[in-house]
Amino acid sequence: MSENIFDAVLSRQTLFLNKEILRHEHLPKQLPHRMKEIEAISFNLVEALNGHIPSNMTLYGVTGAGKTAVTSFVCNQLEEKGKQMGRHVRSIMVNCRQIDTQYRVLSRLGNSLLEEHEIDEIPFTGWPTDRVFGELVRRMDERGGVYILVLDEIDHLVRKAGDDLLYNLTSLNASLKTARTCVIGISNDLKFTDFLDPRVRSRLGQLDVVFNPYDAQQLQDILLQRSEGSLKENILDDGVIGLCAALAAQEHGDARCALDLLRVSTERAEQSGDSKVGQRHVRMAQHQIERDQMIPVIASLPSQQKLVLASVLINEKNGLRNIQTGEVYHVYQQACRYAGHNPLTQRRVSGLISNLDMLGLVTARIMNKGRYGRTKQINSCIPKNVNAQEIMVDSEAQMEEIFARPYRHQARL
Repeated sequence: MSENIFDAVLSRQTLFLNKEILRHEHLPKQLPHRMKEIEAISFNLVEALNGHIPSNMTLYGVTGAGKTAVTSFVCNQLEEKGKQMGRHVRSIMVNCRQIDTQYRVLSRLGNSLLEEHEIDEIPFTGWPTDRVFGELVRRMDERGGVYILVLDEIDHLVRKAGDDLLYNLTSLNASLKTARTCVIGISNDLKFTDFLDPRVRSRLGQLDVVFNPYDAQQLQDILLQRSEGSLKENILDDGVIGLCAALAAQEHGDARCALDLLRVSTERAEQSGDSKVGQRHVRMAQHQIERDQMIPVIASLPSQQKLVLASVLINEKNGLRNIQTGEVYHVYQQACRYAGHNPLTQRRVSGLISNLDMLGLVTARIMNKGRYGRTKQINSCIPKNVNAQEIMVDSEAQMEEIFARPYRHQARL
């Protein structure tokens, strides 16, 4: 019998006890440094146990600040207490980056109420939206109780589909007869409510909770807690957890980044056949994660956004930093000509730069120049180990050729 290629891998000594504990999705029994936020949310949601309507809430904070984990933790505790007290309390969480239309969110909420033996699902598409909304109301009233509707990454949904869904959900109690509901919106963007109708803003923003980024010491505490039970004892060199925490603290205090660094560092040490995880493994993991995160984002950009990003990189290739919008637009117009595209207006390009900023591919800070108005200072965020030029190859415009072309640059004042 021939040797299987997985035999050698399976026989290798593992450094993990339970890798799942280091995943983002794992919900530990304790959440360090988030007691204040847990208390604020639970103080509001306790109304559900008394059969009353909790206030709608909006949770703000950067990626990896613990918003989703804290909300899941509190909602799980709420449902558990509801069962003990004989109260029907149910929480339903929807990720609005994955489910990003009003119809799909309403159908997901409605189908989440079905029991295992029930088969009358709302179809993925095909019904009028008002029929889906009516079915959601009917199912809630049929079951009764209090429902906590959690919309994660709500800012993405609002930007894509507007605020009609939020208006409908925050008005649900007017349509319900026996059930009650409240809405919790989770956002990475403190300013997303600027896009909302004032009526929706006032209904959704009855209670706000801001999650501050973790600092390096707090991230160390989180990693120490997660490393227990996930990694074998004494496999981490001195300074490994501190370095993972410090690198993640630079990334806006992102706990997910810290967990990824520790997990991938251990994987790299295991892959190399090392018995301990050292700081060099952390550096290797940092490069791998940066590359793995950037490649699919850049490769999936629409052609016009690729051309705008290419224009930023070409300016940097020619020695410019803190590039102004006009300098990007000047190169962008030439790149469009080489690629055979019609250039967009400078205002549209400014909007595309903001999109690239939101994706983390560039930073675009608005600078006030007094009587000369305001401008953006733009710099790329693409690590040196990622060759964006190769990733951005487009069927309509070969980026290698665009990067190789000579460009005339405007002189700075």
